[in-house]
Amino acid sequence: MTLSISSFLALCCKAAQVSAVAAFLGASVYAAAPPAPAPNPAPDVLVLSNGDTLHGKFVSEIAGKVTFHTESLGDVTLAWDKIKELHTAEPFTVLDKTVKLRGKRAVKNLPSGRLEMTNQAVTVQPVNGAPAPPIPVADAAYVVDQSTLEKEVYHEPSFFAGWNGAATAGATLVTATQNSYTFSGGLGLVRVVPSVSWLDSRNRTSADFSGSFGRITQPAYTIPATGATVAAENIKSSITHFDAERDQYFSPRVYALGQAAFDHNYSQDLGLQQIYGGGIGWTLIKDPKQVLDLKGTIQYEKQSFLTTPGSTPSPSQNLIGSTFAANYVRHSKLFTYTQVLGFIPAYNTPSAYSATETDTFAFPAYKNLSFSAGTLDTYLNDPPLGAEPPTKRNSFQFTMGLSYAIKSKY
Repeated sequence: MTLSISSFLALCCKAAQVSAVAAFLGASVYAAAPPAPAPNPAPDVLVLSNGDTLHGKFVSEIAGKVTFHTESLGDVTLAWDKIKELHTAEPFTVLDKTVKLRGKRAVKNLPSGRLEMTNQAVTVQPVNGAPAPPIPVADAAYVVDQSTLEKEVYHEPSFFAGWNGAATAGATLVTATQNSYTFSGGLGLVRVVPSVSWLDSRNRTSADFSGSFGRITQPAYTIPATGATVAAENIKSSITHFDAERDQYFSPRVYALGQAAFDHNYSQDLGLQQIYGGGIGWTLIKDPKQVLDLKGTIQYEKQSFLTTPGSTPSPSQNLIGSTFAANYVRHSKLFTYTQVLGFIPAYNTPSAYSATETDTFAFPAYKNLSFSAGTLDTYLNDPPLGAEPPTKRNSFQFTMGLSYAIKSKY
């Protein structure tokens, strides 16, 4: 069969068009195809002292407690002496307990890389370079992943992140010859930066609120024998406290602080006591079980008193004084105990001193809930004179309720 030149050229054009369409479709299919998923990293391996082997993800080691996550068991926490071997695929950083300064300078020199733990010693294998000398597990105070380390060292959470604390509420209702009710509650929050215990604190912000309000009422009645009428009674109680403090550390245990506090106590005819001051704090004791802080400030204080019927109005007092305080927290498996002691002298009016003591026990109940019981004892040396009934210098309050733990997600 013989083709003319024109027929031959027409066939060539059609072949080129078909090839172009095929190439376009192939490119389109290639572009639309999703990229191949990244391969899953190899699992970490943990060999127990009895020979059992776990495959999963090494999370961290804090104060001798190793946390390892598996899909079947979840988070498993073990002591180093229960582990024969540990091998990780991802890099981690080891903080030796002999390192005193755990700031930005020291972090740069910490060993970081894949972990190999054998014979109760941890060896760090950097991505590039020779392995670091083995570190006995007794000296490996903390082992953390690099992303967590960099976040805590080089970044600071926003103001609304990093808060921990508890909210407490309680109530009492009585209906009888006299009707009474009392509501009490509190909220305590603290924000420490960094938010982990294995780095020295840079700053700390705290805020506390507590309050109770109650009322006892009795209707008017007539005594049948005499016909005398007894007037209705309406007695209320109201105690409120709020304080806020900002601490800025300039050493691992010593910090400068600024604070403000506000108090109202109807039973002591105290309308409002305002305190604004600054000073120095010292963390005398700090370990996983207990913390003790000692503080001293210089401050301005203003006291405004309520005026009750039949009493002489008491003028407001402007005072220059101090607050000397001790804050103690004790943790145990059965409860957490918190005690706050404070003595507030006034230098320009020595008789206008006051003191407070707060004691609280929190007993774990279920998950974030706990049962709490506490006391608040307040002493005011110069209450208003001439009030009826006479104002007592001391105010004591006992409360019970449920507390909900607020935990940071930073």
